[in-house]
Amino acid sequence: MNRLWPRSLSGQIALLVAIALFVAQAINFALLLRERHAVRFAQVTVPAVTRLVDGAERLRDGRTPDPRAQRGERPRGVRLVSANPLDHAAPSDAEFEAAVRGAFADAGLRVGRIETSIHRIVPGTRMRAKMDRGYAERLRRFGAVLQVAAEIPGRGWLVLETPWPNTQQGLVWQLIAQTLILYGFVLLPVLWVARRISKPLRALTRAAHDYRPGSAANTVEESGPGDVRAVIGAFNGMSIRVGAMLEEKDRMLGAIGHDLRTPLAALRVRIESVEDEADRTRMAETIDEMSRTLEDILSLARLGRPSEPPTDVDLAALVDAVVEDFRDLGADVAFEEAERQRLRIRPTLMRRAVRNLIENAVKYAGATEVRLVADPARVRIEVADRGPGIPPEQLAAVFQPFTRVESSRNRETGGIGLGLALAQAIVREAGGEITLANREGGGLLATITLPRG
Repeated sequence: MNRLWPRSLSGQIALLVAIALFVAQAINFALLLRERHAVRFAQVTVPAVTRLVDGAERLRDGRTPDPRAQRGERPRGVRLVSANPLDHAAPSDAEFEAAVRGAFADAGLRVGRIETSIHRIVPGTRMRAKMDRGYAERLRRFGAVLQVAAEIPGRGWLVLETPWPNTQQGLVWQLIAQTLILYGFVLLPVLWVARRISKPLRALTRAAHDYRPGSAANTVEESGPGDVRAVIGAFNGMSIRVGAMLEEKDRMLGAIGHDLRTPLAALRVRIESVEDEADRTRMAETIDEMSRTLEDILSLARLGRPSEPPTDVDLAALVDAVVEDFRDLGADVAFEEAERQRLRIRPTLMRRAVRNLIENAVKYAGATEVRLVADPARVRIEVADRGPGIPPEQLAAVFQPFTRVESSRNRETGGIGLGLALAQAIVREAGGEITLANREGGGLLATITLPRG
């Protein structure tokens, strides 16, 4: 059912209006059918039943029901025949039969079987030669003829033929025509109005999806009904407030970074006066770790507003450059040569994401293998190692900032749990995704998936 229900506002409005029109037409059809039934009973059923009862009374009194009809000169009259002439294969009318039986009972007349037969008058049908022209025209207009035969015990069958309105077929076609006209004159304007109403909502949706802090494109023109304009105005105000908050956050982060870098630099100078080389080395390593942590925190906080613009980059060359940096430091990193893969990304940020993954693999496994796999829709960077891996229940949790798997990643390995969080934020900002999976035989496979275009 959900698949058939339209998702757009204009489609839902049009569908509801169409359903309402259909229900109204169905009610109209039921009322018209009831009205036609009442008219048919008053104009056709009552006179026909009266003529049958009158013919039966005449027959009881020893007279001929209708001499002219008996001679075939009056087709609408009541005739007396010896056998039932009706076609049992034709449709019948049980309600008419009940009315005839009731009328006979009210008149105190005995009657046996009562049968009816309805025959449609097909356009172009030739009428009998002795048939009155007015009666023939009435038959054509009504569309059907009703034949009724009432069994008079011991005397034969009284037979009557009368025009019978074929109301159902005409009403069905009338309903179809009215519905099409209503759909044309009501549904099309409703669709047009609904699309005009939903147009500013679609613009608001695009602006929300494409929202970039500080961008002038975040503002949406206020148009449409009052409620829609109010929603758009609220969104514009919210985007301005969010932009101001982010500007304030960037200024605060810049001040914090400056205030922390200055004492760290002073500490780095002062440790040079420490005579014990081992203590001096440990102090320098601690200061370097604090500097790296500060840079990671600031980078993660500012990622939503990168200063580097996207450029066309050869991803294979970028990954190869990162691998060469690790090789220059003596790390065991293997990279399979790959064809050029040009993507529009922020190269400095993407280089940092790849470096974080390789750095983790080298720290916890001692060596790693890097591959670049491409297909028509996406490009994957795979970093595989044979380290201890990560417990399956913690694969998603390690992407949270300051989260570390204590069983395999201790303080001696360095870092405070920001590497994967920063890499994930960088990749998602580029429209991609990063996943972790344990390898068969031990180890971890980290995959960066980036879309083309």
